[in-house]
Amino acid sequence: MQGEQGFTLVELLGVLVIMAILLAVAVGFQAGASERAADATARANIRTAVPAIEAYRSDAGTYAGMTVAALQAAYSPGIAGITVVSASAADYCVTATVGGAAWYKAGPDEPITQTACS
Repeated sequence: MQGEQGFTLVELLGVLVIMAILLAVAVGFQAGASERAADATARANIRTAVPAIEAYRSDAGTYAGMTVAALQAAYSPGIAGITVVSASAADYCVTATVGGAAWYKAGPDEPITQTACS
């Protein structure tokens, strides 16, 4: 008699189930990593703009009239991805949105958060 070689159907199905589980885990990790990368980019855009914002206030004596174009022209051409929501004499609000999540910084002493400026 000659021995049969090969895999049974049950063994092949077992391998396919294991591969499907591993693929599902990998896709989940990739989605989370993309979201974290977008959040980090938005926060970095705001952190990059803060020194230019403070330089603007130092020169003008106020945040009023501040625009992204003015910050880019006079202080830092590398500022990108932010929007000036509001700017008054003593306070400002800027936002950055990357990947659908918006991050905000309200004023010079507030942290960068996902809570909209009030």
